[in-house]
Amino acid sequence: MRRLFWVGVGVAVTVVVVRKGRAVAEAYLPQGTTDVVAGATSLTRAFATARHEFAAGMAERETQLRRELVGDVDVDEVRAGAGRRAAELRSAWDDARGGARRGPQRERRVPPGWAGPLDDPDDDADASFF
Repeated sequence: MRRLFWVGVGVAVTVVVVRKGRAVAEAYLPQGTTDVVAGATSLTRAFATARHEFAAGMAERETQLRRELVGDVDVDEVRAGAGRRAAELRSAWDDARGGARRGPQRERRVPPGWAGPLDDPDDDADASFF
């Protein structure tokens, strides 16, 4: 009961402070200042409402497009199943190749003459920019 009493006191004090604050602001601020602040506040609220409506419309359209594209299929479940299936296929492929993927990598050697000459015969050794 005491908590409820103090909540009520807090609400009452807040209402009194807000009303007295508005009265003081109207008394000491130039004429029309409070109207400008109220206009800016309403503009901010209108912008927030428009942004919220746009986001809701976008989410609704995304849901509609997804339903038209894949039907009533749970995409996350399909992706999880596809990941498991891909892992199974990789494992089967490795087994079919004799575990070549898991084993040590074979060293690849390039034949000595295959790369061709490494020195450029037309290279001008006197050029300062080389």
